[in-house]
Amino acid sequence: MQSTKLNIQNSKGLQLQAYLELPPNQKPNNYAIFAHCFTCSSSLKPVINISRALTAHGFGVVRFDFTGLGQSEGEFADSHFSANVEDLLAVNDYMKEHYEAPSLLVGHSLGGAAVIVAASQLDNVKAVATIGAPSTTEHVKRHFSHQFDEIAEKGDVKVNIGGRPFKINQKFVDDFDKTDLPAITKQLRRPLLIMHAPFDKVVGIDNAQELFINAFHPKSFVSLDDADHLLLKEKDSNYVGNLIGAWVQGYFDTSNHAILNTEGEQLVGHLNLLEDNFTTTLQTKNHSFIADEPKSVGGDDYGPSPYDYLSAGLAACTVMTLKLYAERKKWDLQEVFVYITYSKKHSEDLMQELEKPARFDHLLKKLKFVGNWDDSQQERLKEISSRCPVHRTLLSEIVIETEIIS
Repeated sequence: MQSTKLNIQNSKGLQLQAYLELPPNQKPNNYAIFAHCFTCSSSLKPVINISRALTAHGFGVVRFDFTGLGQSEGEFADSHFSANVEDLLAVNDYMKEHYEAPSLLVGHSLGGAAVIVAASQLDNVKAVATIGAPSTTEHVKRHFSHQFDEIAEKGDVKVNIGGRPFKINQKFVDDFDKTDLPAITKQLRRPLLIMHAPFDKVVGIDNAQELFINAFHPKSFVSLDDADHLLLKEKDSNYVGNLIGAWVQGYFDTSNHAILNTEGEQLVGHLNLLEDNFTTTLQTKNHSFIADEPKSVGGDDYGPSPYDYLSAGLAACTVMTLKLYAERKKWDLQEVFVYITYSKKHSEDLMQELEKPARFDHLLKKLKFVGNWDDSQQERLKEISSRCPVHRTLLSEIVIETEIIS
């Protein structure tokens, strides 16, 4: 899935590293902003997983690095809580100007606290979701509480947070005392989803309880069971993204470009001729993707062409078949590359002796192996490559039935 890099400046003129994730059909119903955790970045795998899970529910999602973190400009000492909120407001303003006003804010850990405060200042935000969020911004200060005296005396001090060194100052420390998060939560009056793991060792579950007690309905709490604070297990971050995508449907429309229903079949393809050029949405039971035509033939090039998918099916099936064979034989095959080229060729090009010249569909498959093998093993792998199911299907007599349904 492609990410679009955005050029966003915050209120201090610093460049924020930001990426926009779009649904497979490139047409979101709504936009969301994701705020990452304290000292994290937007490139953290759980952030990407949650953002991309939301795109499957029709959202365009902006994930970005706060000031002084990841690839954003500025110093970490400038990434105090108020600055995080200001960065969120800057991203919101950018989206309003260049795309559409975001309707959902999602925040992880301290980012969860930041989205609550930012949402209280933004009329366009219709719902808020937090993941492992603290109920007070002072919670963060425990990471460097043992150095308070040194910070007061020296000003700029290096502290160790999560095994990494960061430089902070007194202003950074004092800023965490300025926000009454429970009071702001009480005044929020927006649909609020609070997600928290009961055994979170970084931000205790009591924080979720305090946020929930202070929030007015509509509010929801979901336990994340055995998830860790950073959601490092892929199943946990995917679950969170899909959970948020399902939850918001109760509060605003996500139906225009929602996930297609396969109606019990293996795959469905859909093209809206009134809105789209050639961009076609494809859906299997568990996966969404798109097909398009290249710009050279009038398409928008948002995805692979139909013949690209044909070649992709052959390539994927080939490498999977070779993997299974090599493992069964206990051969030292470490990597397989399959290069496919589709073209139309004349019978004489293929040295076919026919009564009348004809044109053929031609697929050239080139194999590249990484590992340790001898010539006989390599020749055997070449043989096996033509036994993959898709290869056999393409060479067999195929019957395609077409039905009209209402």
